[in-house]
Amino acid sequence: MRFAGVVHLLPLPGAPTPWPPLDDTLTRAVADARVLADAGADLAVIENFGDAPFAPGAVGPVTVAAMVRVAIAVREAAPDLALAINVLRNDAASALAIATAVGAAWIRVNVHTGAAWTDQGLVTGDARGTLALRTRLASDVRIAADVAVKHAVPAGETDLGRLAADTWHRGRADALLVTGGHTGGVPLLADIDAVIDGAPGAPVWVASGATVHNVGELLRRAQGAIVGTALHRDGDIRAPLDLERASAMRKAIDRATRG
Repeated sequence: MRFAGVVHLLPLPGAPTPWPPLDDTLTRAVADARVLADAGADLAVIENFGDAPFAPGAVGPVTVAAMVRVAIAVREAAPDLALAINVLRNDAASALAIATAVGAAWIRVNVHTGAAWTDQGLVTGDARGTLALRTRLASDVRIAADVAVKHAVPAGETDLGRLAADTWHRGRADALLVTGGHTGGVPLLADIDAVIDGAPGAPVWVASGATVHNVGELLRRAQGAIVGTALHRDGDIRAPLDLERASAMRKAIDRATRG
């Protein structure tokens, strides 16, 4: 995976803020997914971004049902686009169940090992539970796990290299993600290096802050980028995805990865 775009869902039924009709959310998600497919993205990460403030643990059944419906619609509209599921803030079990049901390739887990102080309070990882569920489901969905995720600070160990090693070796994640401190924040190059050095051989992706101007530098270290904010019209995360921006990102990533 070199280039993943994010499909930021509008508030889903049951969100703590008013939500639009689910058909409107489906229409927006499908349009955004088609932009990513037309731009040549490798992966679309579907996440319930509009549901903030997020639940610290398990989401409700209505959220799971709505995300299944959205993912199926996206799959039908862009059948060649690989999918990932992220159930915010940290519901790995629901993400894995959705991903397995709809044939997604990946899930993203914000706190897979250890714990972090977040705007939802203390969020604790459950790598054992997630891996055990994957085994029970006989699922081949892979886990992309954040190392010191954005909008949070680690509770306990703060050395990124050690956190990366635990997430990779003990948590058995399939890829490691590095972010800046907030949505759209650019990760420090030193942080990317620390994660790479802490878990040699692990696929490492930048998961926030990539733009057409800095992605070349970021991908001299990381192997891929999950891009959200920079792909939205005018860089406004509330706006739809923009084909021109997404296509420019694809070209910038291709230039960077050709060396």
